[in-house]
Amino acid sequence: MAEIVNWIVQTVGSLGYVGIFVMMFLESSFFPFPSEVVMVPAGYLASKGEMSLSLSILIGILGSLSGAIFNYYLAKHFGRTFLLKYGKYLFLKEDSLEKLEKFFTNHGHISTFTGRLIPGIRQYISLPAGMAKMNLAKFSLYTALGAGIWVIVLALLGYFIGENEALIKEYLHYITIGALAFVGIIVAIYLAVKKRN
Repeated sequence: MAEIVNWIVQTVGSLGYVGIFVMMFLESSFFPFPSEVVMVPAGYLASKGEMSLSLSILIGILGSLSGAIFNYYLAKHFGRTFLLKYGKYLFLKEDSLEKLEKFFTNHGHISTFTGRLIPGIRQYISLPAGMAKMNLAKFSLYTALGAGIWVIVLALLGYFIGENEALIKEYLHYITIGALAFVGIIVAIYLAVKKRN
């Protein structure tokens, strides 16, 4: 793993902002890998004065958003047809798909935002949004907000403790727990407001 991280640091250093964009695009689309292996090294390079922290964060968010929109359009144009044709083999019926689409019509914004903060989910949250034909402007806004929080946290982690790999792993563990707790609070507030209304 250390060799991979070193390679990514070198790649980001050599390709610069283009490297950040491409890797975050891939991380957010069809080739998921941990975003921390991109944004933490970017933050570390910024701490050494080799990159701009604010520009690295902006490019990271744009890369994440672009990859998410790519997945969105894939699902929008091919997802429903594919699932209707082959979903029976996965025990997915048409009425279940319609319920999923209805759910995203009503709750897609909160799902898209919180989904970007959950490891293992963030890369795939665009697919049901695309199948449900969620409003693209809303999808982009909530994707950018969710991705932005994650990208900023990772970049700052690299900026302040980028040389200490053991400490990064420890902090990432706590950050992940904190992100899940934050998601739980947001969802609870959202449900409470919906129930009151």
